[in-house]
Amino acid sequence: MTLKIVPWPHPCLKTKAKNVTKVTSEILQLWTDMIVVMEKMPGVGLAAPQLGIALSLAVVDASLERGKVIRMANPEVLHASQKIEVGKEASPNLAYVSSEIKRPRGITIRYLNELGVIQERDLVGLWARSTLHQIDHLNGRMYFDNLSKLKRGMLIKKAEKLCA
Repeated sequence: MTLKIVPWPHPCLKTKAKNVTKVTSEILQLWTDMIVVMEKMPGVGLAAPQLGIALSLAVVDASLERGKVIRMANPEVLHASQKIEVGKEASPNLAYVSSEIKRPRGITIRYLNELGVIQERDLVGLWARSTLHQIDHLNGRMYFDNLSKLKRGMLIKKAEKLCA
């Protein structure tokens, strides 16, 4: 399957993704294809809506050596740390721009894994940031939705000028 990043403001990027009821061979293949796209970007995470697929699926690999991908269906945050960190975020859906975003340093998540089993996991640093970024996509949000209306508008205008 050839998957392509959809440009913002594609409707799939503004709509809550549908939950996955079970892990099928099609879901496993989609995760594999998503990992290929993520690695080509290059990136540390990718959500299905970024490809125009309205399913609650994400992959994250924030490891230095790569190959430690977490495959998630229906991820949800159970706990977020009080400690907040600021980090640069971007998205291939709105090319050529990025912004500093505040996120919790650590999170506990629950998701359906590649074996079809509900799993809980603690993540910190870039792992947590990327996972929260992907969960935003699954909820029909972009990273810049965490900015003030003024900053968000300036970022989008800048991206539009750079893409023109």
